[in-house]
Amino acid sequence: MATFLKVLGQSAPLAATLTTLYTVPAATTTAVSTLVVCNQSATPTTFSVAVRPAGAVITTAMYLYYLVPIAGNETFTATLGISLATTDVVSVFNTLASCSYSLFGQENT
Repeated sequence: MATFLKVLGQSAPLAATLTTLYTVPAATTTAVSTLVVCNQSATPTTFSVAVRPAGAVITTAMYLYYLVPIAGNETFTATLGISLATTDVVSVFNTLASCSYSLFGQENT
């Protein structure tokens, strides 16, 4: 089994749009270590992060963070330590189009 430490995904989604940040590739498992959310505006906003097993349609049970406030020009960092299986999807959402997301971890093939 090969292990790769890497940036799993980066995105700056549109406002009020659930966006895929990362999808676990075929024949791969992933350990997610860190999530960083950066509000690049002086205006406060909110963000949400969900894990959709096997890319399922979003439900309220899938959210890790839901409409969390983030101040203007601030960065939120979370150490996660979660495991994902093949085709699991990490999705993000922000109220305003001012946040960028970076997800870091390890892929195992």
